[in-house]
Amino acid sequence: MSLTDSADADSRSEKPVSLIWGCELSSKQDSYTFQVPEEWRCEQQLALRTICLGEMAEDEFHVVEIVPAEEGDAHAPVPVCTLKPSVLPMATMVGVELTPPVTFHLRAGSGPVYISGQHVSMVPNLTWDEEEEGEEEDSGEEEPPESPEKPPKGQAAKKGNAAKKRRLEKEDELNSISPEDPLPSKGRGASRGRKAAAKK
Repeated sequence: MSLTDSADADSRSEKPVSLIWGCELSSKQDSYTFQVPEEWRCEQQLALRTICLGEMAEDEFHVVEIVPAEEGDAHAPVPVCTLKPSVLPMATMVGVELTPPVTFHLRAGSGPVYISGQHVSMVPNLTWDEEEEGEEEDSGEEEPPESPEKPPKGQAAKKGNAAKKRRLEKEDELNSISPEDPLPSKGRGASRGRKAAAKK
């Protein structure tokens, strides 16, 4: 993966590439500047995640600040974190997204202080055209599920008529039994009554 490719101004799509980033501040090296080469024309961001003290840090206040790139009274350093091992050994940074160059400075304390985050680069999505073609092919293959065919009105009417006809025949059979015919009784005579009805 090469981040040195420049993004075209008219590129249709960009995809984010995220890399883990980190640095250490201490009394030996109290500042660190995050920057990217000038030939990287794609958009760059540094998203801070945590600032924590190392196991050898003394029990004193450690203040980390961001120094603005432009020097002057209008742009004073901004403290982003104050840590002390016995009170707060680590701070989680949420929503702190910076555009390089960014300089971190250990204003107070001897460290070590570890700063970690994500270096996000927006690189041109070279496979955009291929994915678009693939999506068009997929959309052509997918058809909405067909609804079951409904029978023509004539067939539905015939089915309805047949059901009515059967119902009428059953009613006729029930009505044809005369009230004089004895109902089959329980016991021995029950089978005789059924046989007699069957013979008719």
